Amino acid sequence: MNDSQYQLEALSTARLAAVRSRIAAAERAYGRPAGTVELLAVSKTQPVEAIAAALKAGQRDFGESYLQEAQLKLTALAAENLTWHFTGALQSNKTLWIAQHFSWVHGVDRLKIAERLSAQRPAELPALNVCLQVKLGDEPRKAGIEPALVADLAHAVAALPRLCLRGLMTLPPESDDVATQRAYFRALREALQSLREQGLALDTLSMGMSRDLEAAIAEGATLVRVGTALFGARPRKT
Repeated sequence: MNDSQYQLEALSTARLAAVRSRIAAAERAYGRPAGTVELLAVSKTQPVEAIAAALKAGQRDFGESYLQEAQLKLTALAAENLTWHFTGALQSNKTLWIAQHFSWVHGVDRLKIAERLSAQRPAELPALNVCLQVKLGDEPRKAGIEPALVADLAHAVAALPRLCLRGLMTLPPESDDVATQRAYFRALREALQSLREQGLALDTLSMGMSRDLEAAIAEGATLVRVGTALFGARPRKT
């Protein structure tokens, strides 16, 4: 191992420990049972070496958003048996490879996309775990389904074969105000609870990132998606 590899692994170990400490502290602070919040390492734009270092430090779930980049990484790390989550915007021409190679999809917001994932999921693989992306806040350019339309989409997706509807995901407007952060996450939790009352067996709230994971955990997050706090600032694309 050369010096740069050693330094990368040491840094990754320290950052992973720090994020896990934040999660554990938030679980204690908000009365959540220890270990009930999972960590998804958002590795988009990060090199394979950074993922390998996080893997060596004990992280096994990784999130990718750009298909061409993800194809290279999943191929390079195929022997590691990692759990890959697709967290980017979904387009019809991308669904085949995603359905064949990912375990989770966090951004379903149209029935057409869900139907393609269902039809293209290989029968020999476990059902593809999906979360519906809900748009909270007035951001017209951001992906996601409006809250009023969530129930109809959820019931339609839950009925599709080869998919397992697990819950809801959101990427709310950025805010440094904790009360504002919590209000958005509370809205997603209430939407999930409403779907459960309608008979859907859902268990996942995918919400919270590096800047607001504590607020998300306070409002019931079961999975937080963390990139910057684990890997540092994303490299600029050249």
